Amino acid sequence: MDRDPDRPGGDLSESEIEALHEVELGLEWLHRAHGSLVEFHHATGHAMDHLADAEATLRASGYDKLADRLREELLPTGVFDQTWSYDVVETFQDGCLADVTAFESDVRETVSDGRRHVAERRQEREWKGRRD
Repeated sequence: MDRDPDRPGGDLSESEIEALHEVELGLEWLHRAHGSLVEFHHATGHAMDHLADAEATLRASGYDKLADRLREELLPTGVFDQTWSYDVVETFQDGCLADVTAFESDVRETVSDGRRHVAERRQEREWKGRRD
């Protein structure tokens, strides 16, 4: 394969470069989604910490029934169907994200001999060439 650093992807067709780029972008967007899930997990944890603190202050203020509701009904239930936010993050990491990461690696190995960001490298070369 053409490994000329001045012509990244010169050995690939336009459709191969486009396919590589779309798969890479798909994986990058899943990484962003993962970050959003981690942010969701942390925000949920902070909210639950505040509610746990509210349990004690409600109880100290004489609102035992409200404190009991927090302790027994809200805090132990998770974010949906007894699933906690960390479970959502782990399920995403071990499922969709892992599967697409492996697929993206297979595509790169098969189409471009493992090279990453072929489209971007080509664009970089073209833009740098315009200044010369």
